[in-house]
Amino acid sequence: MSAYIARRILLMIPTLLGILFVSFVVVQFAPGGPVERVIAQLSGADTGGNSRISGGGDFAQRAPGQLGAGGDAINSKYRGAQGLDPDFIKKLEVQFGFDKPAPERFALMVWNFARFDFGKSYFRDVSVIQLIKEKLPVSISLGIWLTLITYLISIPLGIRKAVKDGTRFDTWTSAVIIVGFAIPGFLFAILLIILFAGGSFFNLFPLRGLTSDGWSQFPWYWKIIDYFWHLTLPLISMGLSAFATMTLLTKNSFLDEIRKQYVMTARAKGCSENQVLYGHIFRNAMLIVIAGFPGAFIHAFFSGSLLIETIFSLDGLGLLSFESVLNRDYPVVFGTLYIFSLVGLVVNLISDLTYMWIDPRIDFEAREV
Repeated sequence: MSAYIARRILLMIPTLLGILFVSFVVVQFAPGGPVERVIAQLSGADTGGNSRISGGGDFAQRAPGQLGAGGDAINSKYRGAQGLDPDFIKKLEVQFGFDKPAPERFALMVWNFARFDFGKSYFRDVSVIQLIKEKLPVSISLGIWLTLITYLISIPLGIRKAVKDGTRFDTWTSAVIIVGFAIPGFLFAILLIILFAGGSFFNLFPLRGLTSDGWSQFPWYWKIIDYFWHLTLPLISMGLSAFATMTLLTKNSFLDEIRKQYVMTARAKGCSENQVLYGHIFRNAMLIVIAGFPGAFIHAFFSGSLLIETIFSLDGLGLLSFESVLNRDYPVVFGTLYIFSLVGLVVNLISDLTYMWIDPRIDFEAREV
C-alpha cells in the first residue's frame, strides 16, 4: 500500500501543474487585468468588486501629476490609459509583475507555490494566506455542517427507499427528491429570502453573517442558538441538490446489492432482515457512497457555497474567490485555486484508503493508478 500512496502523491505534482498552467493560460487571454483595474479606478470607470487598492493606492494619489501634457502620452497597450504618463504605467507593471514575460511569471509562481508562498493581494494590504485564514471559518462551517446533515439524512432515507422500493413511500419521496434536484440552489435561496428573511412575507431569519452583533457577549447557549439561526437558510439552500443526489445514490447502491446472490444465501440461512441489511449489504453498498464523499465535501466547502455566500452576504472563501476574479486579483485567484485543488487530491486519496478499511478485499499494491 505504501507504493500506491507514493505513486498517488507523485501524481499530484503534474496534476497541480496542469491545473495551474491551464488557468494561467486562460488568464493571459482574458480581457482586462489589474493594471486596467487601477486605470479604471483612476478614471472613475471602475465597475469591479469592493476591493480597495492598497499597493496601487499611492499611485492613485499621485495620478493627477502623472497625466501627460495635452494627453500626448498614450499607452495603447491598456484600454483607458490615454493621457497617463508611460512611466506611471511601467510602475504599475513592475508592481504587479507584468514587466516579466509570461513564462518567467509562471515559473516564479510555481516555485513560490511549491513553498506555499502565495504572495500578497494586489488590492488589499494583506497576504493571501492571511486572507484565506480570515475567510476559512465561514466556509468550514458551511462545508462541515452541510456534509454532516446531508449524510445523516440521505443515507437512512436512501436505505429506507431501497427496502420500500415501489411502495407509496418510495413514490412520494422520489417526487420530492426530483423536485429538489431540479431547483437550482441559488434560486431556492432567493425564494427563502422572500418568504422568511424579510423579503415580502415573514422576517424570521437574518440575512447577513454567521452571528449577530454582540455575539461574544451572549450566554453560551444563546451563542449556539444564534449561530444555527444564521446557518438555517444557507444550509437549506445548499443542501437541496446535495440531499437529492446522495439519497438516490444510496438507494440505487443498496438496490444493486439486495438483488445479489449472497443476500439470498444469507436469508436462506435464517438471517433476519436487519442482519442481512446491516450485516451483509451495508458494507458493500456504502463503498459507492464513500466514493462520492470527496466530491460532495469539496462541493460543499467551496464551489457549492460561492453563490450562497454571495446571496446571504457570508464572508467566506467562495465569496473571496468570486470577488478576486472580478477584481483580477490574481494572487488570490491562483492561491485559492491551488489550495482547493490540493485539498481535493488529498481527500480523494483518503477516500481510497477508506475503501481498504471498509473492504479489505481491495488490494492497493496490485492496483494500477
